[in-house]
Amino acid sequence: MCHNRTDVLKTSILIVFSFVFIANGLAADLGIITGDRNGTDYQAGLDLRNLLLQDHIDLKIYTSRGSVDNVYAVYKKPYTHIGIVQTDLLAFVARIETNATIDRMKDKLKLVFPLYDKEIHLLGRQYVNKAEDLIRYNVAIGAEGSGTYLTVKLLLAATGIRPGKMVPIGNQEALAELKAGNIDAMFLVDGYPIKLLQEKIIQEDELHLIPIVNPTIFQFYHRGTIPAGTYAWQQSAVHTATVKAALIAYDFKGSACESIGRFARTIYDNLGWLRANGHPKWHSVQFDLEIDGWQQYGCVQRHLHAKASQTHKPSIGFNPVLAEIKRLLK
Repeated sequence: MCHNRTDVLKTSILIVFSFVFIANGLAADLGIITGDRNGTDYQAGLDLRNLLLQDHIDLKIYTSRGSVDNVYAVYKKPYTHIGIVQTDLLAFVARIETNATIDRMKDKLKLVFPLYDKEIHLLGRQYVNKAEDLIRYNVAIGAEGSGTYLTVKLLLAATGIRPGKMVPIGNQEALAELKAGNIDAMFLVDGYPIKLLQEKIIQEDELHLIPIVNPTIFQFYHRGTIPAGTYAWQQSAVHTATVKAALIAYDFKGSACESIGRFARTIYDNLGWLRANGHPKWHSVQFDLEIDGWQQYGCVQRHLHAKASQTHKPSIGFNPVLAEIKRLLK
């Protein structure tokens, strides 16, 4: 009888420890939604996953069309705790005051960190010399749901430039259409160097980056430069505008909150590792910058301050953010 009771006790202890182990593993699992596999946001996601594995955090990477999809996915989609979005999108969302769903989103979405600048790449045929020339031509403006789509809509609205035709397609399709001569130019908003432009364009394609220098644009965006030689087929530096990327998270409570705080502490402490081992854009990241209108997630602040004190892919359906972009930026 005693032997049986001992066996039962051992079994019970094993079961308890098994549940603790599983719970701890699940608490550490996080999902991040990034962008297209050929884009910089996806590459940054891979860098974060490689770093976090060293801290026993399993970061699952989800692809998407881009920032507009991402901001709604973090709010709505299961297992998508964190997302990479553009700050012009955050500013756009902050200004919407007539949409109840977006009001709830603003309450539930929090800033983790600012990231890198994303340059507005305007790629075109040799006969397109400046952004103002687009009034005569057919231009790809990014897929609906992408950050490019929003930025281009805002840029064109600010400057009054109305292309001959605006084609809302993704980057890979747009590049194929551009090479085939079916469109004359394409916008792509991402941090250089962009994998797609590195690997899928050669000198013989006779494409070039077109400067963006209209002064009106810089009332809303910062100036930037794509250095000469960023791409093998690009001989000269190109002046353009930039928008910053940022990490956002859902305002979780409990274990997910703690996991995101631990995630943030790990990448904050290891920015040097990211710069040494990841995409070149990590060299421009400053985690301590503020983004107007967006508060840093309390769980992130607690983990950062605690250390300081010690040391002295499924569809998300209807997207109200995209609907407001299409309504206000016709």
